[in-house]
Amino acid sequence: MTQTIAQKMYGYARVSSKDQHLDRQLAALEQFGVEPSLVYADKASGKDFNRPEYQKLVARLRKGDVLVVKSIDRLGRNYDEVIEEWRRITKDRGANVVVLDMPLLDTRERQDGITGVFIADLVLQLLSYVAQIERESIKQRQAEGIAAAQARGVRFGRPRKRRPASYSEARRSFQEGRITRKQAAACLKVSPSTFDRWIREDDDQVKESA
Repeated sequence: MTQTIAQKMYGYARVSSKDQHLDRQLAALEQFGVEPSLVYADKASGKDFNRPEYQKLVARLRKGDVLVVKSIDRLGRNYDEVIEEWRRITKDRGANVVVLDMPLLDTRERQDGITGVFIADLVLQLLSYVAQIERESIKQRQAEGIAAAQARGVRFGRPRKRRPASYSEARRSFQEGRITRKQAAACLKVSPSTFDRWIREDDDQVKESA
């Protein structure tokens, strides 16, 4: 006779930095019925899943176990990666996932015959789509903002060095062949490439005014 392994309910909590607190998440997990000894917590970014406590938790998950988090962003910030990790937990390991702040994200069997896995997959796909639209919208707004600022004459990047008072004399000496470009740049305390750029800009201004 084979002995069945009791199913366990684990909790996971995460904050992004060490000065943030886990109290609210831990309280929500305990209220849901997760034993404190089965709660894993990280103080790390949600950009990926390379977090020590999270990896320990996933390694312990067995078929039928339940992983509980307070909100979906406690798992991660990138919805595409969250979906991939979600499927690894629910399909590869056969465990369930419950998100307390979003009841539709509950993969446990439902009484109406529709599985929680099916509903959760649909919700996650929708969240991923909304996140992608928002990322594209942010990029578009940034591009429009940069274009509008450039139209107003705003320059981006590092400010260019201003020509020192001795620039005209150094340029004349260089053009007359009395000093080299490196010597001229050294006198002005700039790099030869900066000196070359100043010369080109002067030539361009002369051409435009001609």
